Amino acid sequence: MFKKLLNPGNHSSSTSFGLLLLRAGVGLMMLTHGYPKFSNLIAGNFQFGDPIGLGVEVSLILAVLAEFLCSILLIVGLFSRFALVPLLVTMAVALFVVHISDPFGTQEKAAMYLLTFFFLFITGPGKYSLDQKFFGKRTF
Repeated sequence: MFKKLLNPGNHSSSTSFGLLLLRAGVGLMMLTHGYPKFSNLIAGNFQFGDPIGLGVEVSLILAVLAEFLCSILLIVGLFSRFALVPLLVTMAVALFVVHISDPFGTQEKAAMYLLTFFFLFITGPGKYSLDQKFFGKRTF
């Protein structure tokens, strides 16, 4: 099962290019949410929500790991499916806990991220990824 999670998928060049654009685009967009949290963490500013009762410090650290570190891993396509798990959980919490009583227009961003991350989890990162370089099948 571990090997299957590291498998970048068997996609055509055009599909892999589309996956690269999707991975990089959504990863960069998520970084715009993660970088301010990362900056707050580094500065020692732990003002953050505690949506599931883990404590504000733990919640901030988990959000930074997902939205900052995992976004970077997703962009380069390294350990992609593993990186997507914290991103999926973070967006599920945002959608189903933090924004549950908000109108759909507010929930929409978290829903779009969640759907995109789920799609990438199913398909894998494609052949234009570091997962392909390190874990893909070699054909010589």
